[in-house]
Amino acid sequence: MKLEKDDSVELTLEEKNLLADIRRRKAQLLIEIQQLKDEITTITSEMVKLESQDEQKMNTKQKQLSIGKKRFNMDPKKGIEFLIEHGLLKNTPEDVAQFLMKGEGLNKTAIGEYLGERTDFNIKVLDAFVELHDFANLLLVQALRQFLWSFRLPGEAQKIDRMMEKFAARYCHQNSGVFSNPDTCYVLSFAIIMLNTALHNPSVKDKPTLDKFVSMNRGINNGGDLPKELLASLYESIKQEPFKIPEDDGNDLMHTFFNPDREGWLWKQGGRYKTWKRRWFILNDKCLYYFEYTTDKEPRGIIPLENVQVREVHDRSKPHCFELYSALGQHEFIKACKTDADGRVIEGRHTVYRMSAATQEDKDIWIKCIRQSISHNPYFDMLAARKRKAQHF
Repeated sequence: MKLEKDDSVELTLEEKNLLADIRRRKAQLLIEIQQLKDEITTITSEMVKLESQDEQKMNTKQKQLSIGKKRFNMDPKKGIEFLIEHGLLKNTPEDVAQFLMKGEGLNKTAIGEYLGERTDFNIKVLDAFVELHDFANLLLVQALRQFLWSFRLPGEAQKIDRMMEKFAARYCHQNSGVFSNPDTCYVLSFAIIMLNTALHNPSVKDKPTLDKFVSMNRGINNGGDLPKELLASLYESIKQEPFKIPEDDGNDLMHTFFNPDREGWLWKQGGRYKTWKRRWFILNDKCLYYFEYTTDKEPRGIIPLENVQVREVHDRSKPHCFELYSALGQHEFIKACKTDADGRVIEGRHTVYRMSAATQEDKDIWIKCIRQSISHNPYFDMLAARKRKAQHF
């Protein structure tokens, strides 16, 4: 029966106590629910804050990594030091080698410069870098393609010799029985690179035949000849597909290999105002080029090594100095050009070009390389000595 509004339902004492208990529990649950909501709001806020901080840290890390890579491209040693100081690289040859091998955003000329340095740490980095390459079951030409794509060889003969020696040792270790000794692999590697230039450089009119390639490599395998089938496969591989060059700049690989004769940072004294500025110098094709940064495509100045001599000099403001001077007379201008602030090419007005190296050894090497560039190319002497060693191993 439906109750009217004025009808009342009498509850027993037990029922009244039960109802009161239910109401208390409901009130307590509502309080606990609100507390949970407040805690969820607080935790959510803290999570958002932490995520923001993590994102900020990540952004900072990415910025530092980007700065480190740019510094590396300008000065490899300082770039690696920056990355280690900021915890982006471990101070181990293996970690640095992995970073260089990955190579994202890195200038391959700068990678080659760093790998070529003669400090104990850099030599260990070079060892670790070469170990990261897998040459197992590859033809020598395939291994060379892989190796020479990962960086650009520096210009100094000793550095090239050290790098190619490491390459040859790694290849022979992973391909035992192909060559009688690593020097054979070393010499043949140079022969392949020269073949690449001869076959694919338009300025070379007399293209070598397979027989000529075989002939030039006679006796390099511990006094014996390499199998003609091996040499033929190398020849055909290069003929069908020339080497690709890192950071394709239109130069052939022989240009990279045998030029520049030397490259590196020097301080250069100005002409009119005797201030010193740090410049990246490249000695190449009997010319001395200088750039503001290693990544610049165009030089700030060009000094042809024509009618010039080089000598060591003492300067009170800078150590380890040397200078180029005219061989035609004390007051004769050196034939040279540079770009001004507006990018226009203007004629140089120097009777001398004075430079300062970082060390006495560096200065001596620069003087030696400039003199050799004026007279002859040192790389062929280096290769001839290695070839004699391979023939009489």
